[in-house]
Amino acid sequence: MTMLTDGDLQALWLTLRLAAVVTFILLLVGTPIAWWLARTKRWWKGPIGALVALPLVLPPSVLGFYMLLAMGPNGPLGQLTNALELAPLAFTFWGLVIASVFYSLPFMVQPLQSAFEAIGERPLEVAATLRASPLDAFFSVVVPLAKPGFITASILTFAHTVGEFGVVLMIGGNIPGVTRVASVQIYDYVEALNYSQAHRLALVLLVFSFVVLLAIYAGRRFRPVRGL
Repeated sequence: MTMLTDGDLQALWLTLRLAAVVTFILLLVGTPIAWWLARTKRWWKGPIGALVALPLVLPPSVLGFYMLLAMGPNGPLGQLTNALELAPLAFTFWGLVIASVFYSLPFMVQPLQSAFEAIGERPLEVAATLRASPLDAFFSVVVPLAKPGFITASILTFAHTVGEFGVVLMIGGNIPGVTRVASVQIYDYVEALNYSQAHRLALVLLVFSFVVLLAIYAGRRFRPVRGL
């Protein structure tokens, strides 16, 4: 029985690398966005929240198309890389990263926003009475209380990035070792009518997805109840 090929392993490694980089970036970018959405009373909270959630309903090919235009020679990202004398982002690993950050943004922001909103005002008021600065209160009070939200958001973001197809195909194409992630590798097998090898690689992603969901639901079931 034929096992995973070197190309399969290369695609899986590239997929995991992409998901890890995107999750790290979104932890840095998504946390302040989620905190602002959870705390603000401004009227533009609704439009910005809708903009963050847009990838949930927008077809991946549409997002990929506009990201490809943005990275093109006449697009804002393309003009920026040209001005900095950098290589174009389209059909590169870092082009995949940028597109995936936008595509996976709601999977990081929405769980964090819910976790921040669930904390309420009381812990921050107590921290303020102890003369904690807003930044100190965030890292010493909010982050520990929102830890389950951070874990859930990170797992969902990582898993969602692993399962991307339309966006990465539009932005990265199909370059072995550079942009050919696992989902694209499966697509190649199906096009070549190599269903047995497609099944083996798809089974790896299927098991991974099940384990991710199992971990999330188990974490929610056994999460300790916090009291104030």
